[in-house]
Amino acid sequence: MPRPDAPPESTDPEQLSLFDAPSPAPVARPAAPPAIGPAAAPAPVPMARFHHPRAQRHIDLGEHRVAYEFRRARRRSIGFVVSAEGLSVSAPRWVGVGEVEQALQAKAGWILRKLHEQQQRAERLQASRVRWHDGTSLPFLGETVILVLDPRVTGAVLHSAADALPGVPKLTLHVGLPQAAGEAQIREAVQSWLQRQARRIFEERCALFAPRLGVRMKRLSLSSASTRWGSASADGSVRLNWRLVHFGLPVIDYVVTHELAHLREMNHSAAFWDVVRSVLPDFEQRRGLLRSELLPSFD
Repeated sequence: MPRPDAPPESTDPEQLSLFDAPSPAPVARPAAPPAIGPAAAPAPVPMARFHHPRAQRHIDLGEHRVAYEFRRARRRSIGFVVSAEGLSVSAPRWVGVGEVEQALQAKAGWILRKLHEQQQRAERLQASRVRWHDGTSLPFLGETVILVLDPRVTGAVLHSAADALPGVPKLTLHVGLPQAAGEAQIREAVQSWLQRQARRIFEERCALFAPRLGVRMKRLSLSSASTRWGSASADGSVRLNWRLVHFGLPVIDYVVTHELAHLREMNHSAAFWDVVRSVLPDFEQRRGLLRSELLPSFD
């Protein structure tokens, strides 16, 4: 099952292809009347807000200057790709640069919208980056967990404060490390604990849903894939991404059910979705939560 949140962490690019007929050139604006008195200062050049690292050309779209990667390709139309890097444009060898720029102007709204979305996503990903120190927070089963470095404990122990005030996280993870522990050491300890919890929880949920679906899972393994939440094989093997442990049980149950359902239907046909729906009638809503949440970055 592919990860719909493609990590910046591998963000899926947005693509647009323009077919043969070029868009008409924008209508030229009438020239402004000549200035009276001293010569007017030249208009400022738009700032290069969007700059592809391999850019060879640039164009002004609205109020924004976009520096883009341009390639000639064996294709029949002009193609646009907006990714985390920026805008890439590919065109057949017989299409002139002027026609390419006309196509860019014709689709300026789409291009700028996608560039803004990629920029905002990069900002959210930066904000989600975990700073590994005492007092940092991260999601576990849909709740916020506060990290506590506590050399008195062995390994890692999760504590719950039932009397926590509203809006205050009630979960604390006590990790047996000194306050002077380095970021890499803290990250490794917390990640190991999360993976152990993931295996325990996944085994419990698979044991719950497999009989309901009428399937038999022979082997469960954890995955660290950056682009998939899970996979299933005809031999009864199921792989689940341990990062699912950040989500609440409704989302975990959806991915577990999705992969177990593949043991009956190794496809995404209507019959497959009927199998999923037979135990999770609201699976579309759960799938929506999976797509909308942004996971913490461990880098």
